Amino acid sequence: MNLVVMRLTIRALLGRRRSIMLFGIAGLLLAVAGLVRWGTDASITSSAATMQNFGLGTLVPVMCLLIGTGVIASEIEDGSIVYLLAKPIPRRTIAFSKLVVALGTSLVFTVAAMVAGVAIAGDQDWQLALALGTATALASIAYTAVFFAIAIVSKSPIIVGLIYALLWEGVLAGYIPGVKDVSIRQWALAPAERLLSSHPTWNVTSDLGLTPALILLGITTVAAVFVAVQRLKTLPIKVSE
Repeated sequence: MNLVVMRLTIRALLGRRRSIMLFGIAGLLLAVAGLVRWGTDASITSSAATMQNFGLGTLVPVMCLLIGTGVIASEIEDGSIVYLLAKPIPRRTIAFSKLVVALGTSLVFTVAAMVAGVAIAGDQDWQLALALGTATALASIAYTAVFFAIAIVSKSPIIVGLIYALLWEGVLAGYIPGVKDVSIRQWALAPAERLLSSHPTWNVTSDLGLTPALILLGITTVAAVFVAVQRLKTLPIKVSE
């Protein structure tokens, strides 16, 4: 890791505009949680459904998209990445430094928002918050790694990321059985289902068992990081004249 790269990345990532967007998305989740509590009298079943579908299925991947692409996409787009790549710092170190910042930021924003949202919408002795907080942490790691790789590989990372986050994870993975098997959201819900095995009526379920889900999460995360590092290693330095 390179502390200088990490400090510069944090400064660029948490600029005023992106910070407002991240806090706004977190605030939206909390507002919806408040409506659920008011409209259902803090029903845990309704809380679980809302946090799974709207929170984990839509807002968490969008937040990870903003963060995962935000640590490097703008630098690649405006060409300023060439000044960093020209420094005597291994590109592998640059990639890992930026990824660590992205992962840490994603975990802070998404897990805090999810736990607070569940607490507001309805919970019992923090059991649902713990389960969905765990699912959110695992999903955030995988999502952020994937979006970080997309930011380096694709010329339109936001568009590609939004299609994946909103269409695949937000819509298709919630209703189509075949898609559920290859969904980060569904994989991350497997540990949550195990933690809430004594509360089946809360309907926190996954289409995969715990072991295959964790294996797929690990493979996806490692593969995304590998692709990102390898692509950054071969990214040409183009200095405009």
